[in-house]
Amino acid sequence: MAGVPRLLSTLKVGISMYDLLTRFPLLTWALLCAIVQWRGLLQYMDIMNRLPLDYVYAIHIAMRLSTIGFLLLVAAAVVLRTRPSEKANGLEPRISALAGTFMMYSIPLFPRPELSTSLELASTVLILIGSVGAVVILSQLGRSFSVMAEARQLVTSGPYRFVRHPLYLTEEIATIGLFIQVASVWALLLLAVHIAFQMRRIHNEETVLTGSFPEYAAYAQITARLIPGIY
Repeated sequence: MAGVPRLLSTLKVGISMYDLLTRFPLLTWALLCAIVQWRGLLQYMDIMNRLPLDYVYAIHIAMRLSTIGFLLLVAAAVVLRTRPSEKANGLEPRISALAGTFMMYSIPLFPRPELSTSLELASTVLILIGSVGAVVILSQLGRSFSVMAEARQLVTSGPYRFVRHPLYLTEEIATIGLFIQVASVWALLLLAVHIAFQMRRIHNEETVLTGSFPEYAAYAQITARLIPGIY
């Protein structure tokens, strides 16, 4: 029996190391993307400082800053989030979560054609709205943030009073803004697959939350899944 406390201590250390390792990839990715965005912002400002300034410039700067803020919040949430009380079983929820999360970052890799001023403005505004919304919602979500289908704490305040998955909604608004910049048949196909994975993530998360929180079913009856009054 004397070895039981030592065994439990070893298991606890092992679980802590596993938890740390599962946080590391997303933390690294968020920080790397933030650095890339910051360098891109500095390059953009250097180019635009040689040209006449206009409102598009101001909107673009705000969009970039909000995106950087969102990525830094993701990094902080990954570090500070609590351990989950429940997780989805099987491989599919993990594949859907990873594909849904990282696939949208592939959209800017497509060739970027010349855009009209109106399309450039529409793209920038959508990315700005999505990024700012994501910052607000992630701040509300706090330590309950998760990429995988996991249950930590049921958040029903702020935007979650009206929509069960507002972070997905704001991310898709920003993603559509990115798509406008590279619009093509292949980019549209990637966007459609990305949205399909996101919808699957929503299903997986709601399954976990329903099983973890008895009050979730009642909460789901009075809130929209993504768009109030529509879906």
